[in-house]
Amino acid sequence: MQFSLYNTLTRRAEPVAPMDGETFRFYCCGPTVYGPAHIGNFRTFVLQDTLRRLLDFLEVPTRHVRNVTDVDDKTIRQSQVEGVALSTFTDKWRDRFEVDCNALAVLRPHVTPSAVAHIPDQIRLIERLIEKGYAYKAEDGSVYYRIAAFSGYGKLSGLRAESRQANADNRLNSDDEYGKESWHDFALWKAWKPGDGENRWDSPWGPGRPGWHIECSAMSMRYLGESFDLHSGGVDLIFPHHENEIAQSEAATGRTFARHWFHIAHLQVDGAKMSKSLGNLYTLGDIVEWGYHPLDLRYVLISGHYRQTLNFSRQSLEAARSVLNRISGKLGPDATLDSGEANLSRLETDRFLPVVEALCHDLNTPQALGRLNEACRFERSESVSELDAIQRDLMRVLTLFGLEGIAQRTGEAVEVPPEIQTLAEERQVARSNRDWELADELRERLQELGWEVQDQPGGYTLRALSPLKAN
Repeated sequence: MQFSLYNTLTRRAEPVAPMDGETFRFYCCGPTVYGPAHIGNFRTFVLQDTLRRLLDFLEVPTRHVRNVTDVDDKTIRQSQVEGVALSTFTDKWRDRFEVDCNALAVLRPHVTPSAVAHIPDQIRLIERLIEKGYAYKAEDGSVYYRIAAFSGYGKLSGLRAESRQANADNRLNSDDEYGKESWHDFALWKAWKPGDGENRWDSPWGPGRPGWHIECSAMSMRYLGESFDLHSGGVDLIFPHHENEIAQSEAATGRTFARHWFHIAHLQVDGAKMSKSLGNLYTLGDIVEWGYHPLDLRYVLISGHYRQTLNFSRQSLEAARSVLNRISGKLGPDATLDSGEANLSRLETDRFLPVVEALCHDLNTPQALGRLNEACRFERSESVSELDAIQRDLMRVLTLFGLEGIAQRTGEAVEVPPEIQTLAEERQVARSNRDWELADELRERLQELGWEVQDQPGGYTLRALSPLKAN
């Protein structure tokens, strides 16, 4: 099954396959660890994870690298506000990010390099650019990239020269932007200033720290090679970050930096842009405090097409929880798979193939989720073996979305409300009368209310599916 994905660079959908015929190598711009990641950040990381999961499902070997930006203006400034060492400060937020990723079922990348740990790589790359005439040292010891020397600048974003100038004008607000030949040029190395405190590293140009853009070029090429398959991030990174990465990387190597560019659109909240001033910059912790499960959020984040802005609301969380409750009710009592069983070649039926096909067409998650819900409308089967095969395939396909954990997303033990107990008893009577249609209707009703009924010899048990519904 061929997988195609829109390429920001060429502005068309193109096949996704390893350029070396062996391993698909891709790089994702990771978090800047100066505070908790918000749900808008996680839309990008969850969809990148879905890409990774689809490749795994199609049995395409992958090498996934996602960096951590642990030195920049924000991390330095905030660590000094809190009066702690930069590494202590960034380690705390990096750990928080990893905890949130685990809760959202985001697979750990194969490599997670940090910017600080790879400063020598960045210095060597800057030296190559200076040697080739693409970079120059300013009087204060900073080093800048000479944009005028790279004829291909702008090919990713499509911005005209005057647009780049306007953007540059808007960003010339800090002292470290002076001393440049042109206001278009960007910093590769920032000379140390007293405001940086103890955060300084030696270089051939004097003490300082790397610029943001050079970090990702150095780390991606270190672990994926000078030319690799795909680079990803949010749409806000297209310019200037990714445009600058291309310029500095291709100037240094003379090779295509990344063949495919995968960008994810923004998340809005209740129709408005996320911002601190509006008080809608929500984190995963906020979602959990409201009583929802992290997988409810994951479902919302993949419910819209990655190239379209997605609107988030509490109503969307509620709808996601209802859908996941309904799907989890279709799983068997022992809904688990051994490692390595979740891939295309393991599917035992054709029921869920349309789901995979939708994902293979430009990672169309909303269409795929719609087809998943349709495929889950199977009735009681006369063949136990057929039902078992369908349930195993359902678990396999749920791994594509990172939703395989819905089978185990129980809360703490809670008291069963009387109305829930009554519905369960009515269903048990219907089963005794072999009224399967009514029994299934009552099961669906219980699921909508946040409860799963599990049939056992001589009776049943009830399980709370979500903390909010159970309380």
